[in-house]
Amino acid sequence: MAMLVGGFMNLTPSFGQDSAENRNGLSINAYAEFYYTQDFNRLGTHRRPGFIYSHNRSGELAFNLGYLKASYENTRLRANLAFAAGSYMNANYAAERGTFKDLYEANIGVRLSSKHNIWLDAGILPSHIGFESAAGSDNWTVTRGLAAENSPYFETGVRLGFTSQNNKWYMAALILNGWQRIERVEGNSDAPAFGTQLTYKPNPEVTLNYSTYAGSDQPDSLKKMRFFNNIYGIFQLNSKIGIIAGLDVGFEQSAKNSRDYYSWYAPGIIIQYRLEPKITLAARGEYYADPDNVVVSTGTVQGFKTFGLSGNIDYHISPLAVCRLEIRRFKAKDPIFLSRDGVMSARNTAITMALAIRL
Repeated sequence: MAMLVGGFMNLTPSFGQDSAENRNGLSINAYAEFYYTQDFNRLGTHRRPGFIYSHNRSGELAFNLGYLKASYENTRLRANLAFAAGSYMNANYAAERGTFKDLYEANIGVRLSSKHNIWLDAGILPSHIGFESAAGSDNWTVTRGLAAENSPYFETGVRLGFTSQNNKWYMAALILNGWQRIERVEGNSDAPAFGTQLTYKPNPEVTLNYSTYAGSDQPDSLKKMRFFNNIYGIFQLNSKIGIIAGLDVGFEQSAKNSRDYYSWYAPGIIIQYRLEPKITLAARGEYYADPDNVVVSTGTVQGFKTFGLSGNIDYHISPLAVCRLEIRRFKAKDPIFLSRDGVMSARNTAITMALAIRL
């Protein structure tokens, strides 16, 4: 979904790989990211807070994500197969069974029209929600934002996508097995989940996106419908400055067949500045409000209401390798973070260093 260009992380989506500029034939590529995080609150444990699923180890040299990916494409057919390992996989694939825990991506697609760029893809796909991906070097910040951590990184289902001839519009409709799942939840026999995506690129410097999700991710006996909206814009103001602004808004029934809904929302903004060709800086401000513990459970009176600030500096060793340093701080409404003296605190600070290599 993104690539490294001239020292900038280019997050302009490739429209679900429906672009007319597709590669042909077989290609093999690999990615590896190592990191070290020091969580100053949790000196006696190696786990970051429970709402963090990427770069979630502390006080040790850790392997966040590594994958080996084979891709094939011609004018009418495409396929991707990637196996992966790392702390990201352990956290995000914990609910999957057997060899599914190792499948980073597995899908096949067919072009339905010789005149129009319409593709039907099926399998384990990258999520249609959000502007951040699991691979760290694809993103402007070292760690993932609160919105990305608590919405799907991947999805399983069928996607029908259309890209306009001028590559300015991308539209997709999806039928999915659930909210970041390969297999459907045991006991869930009702209708599958659904998703949509609409992306508009009026010019190479601007990308606007609106994605949705609707479905139940629970057994029929507990069925509660979830409706989710993801909106973001990517703006490359000039050769040095880029801005990303996003907002997630979700709703879920408070109980089966209820007309009452719980809600949560997560706004965020990232500013990136290219100091020189090999050095980029980025700052992030974000907020996540889940007062009813729908997505993030805290067991506290006010639920999960947390501000986040971070700043990072990246040194691009080469077009394929980047070394990164980030400091990140959370401030919550309630004391939800375990502190170094064993009591709960409303604040959390951590530093993360990472090295990512793409081949």
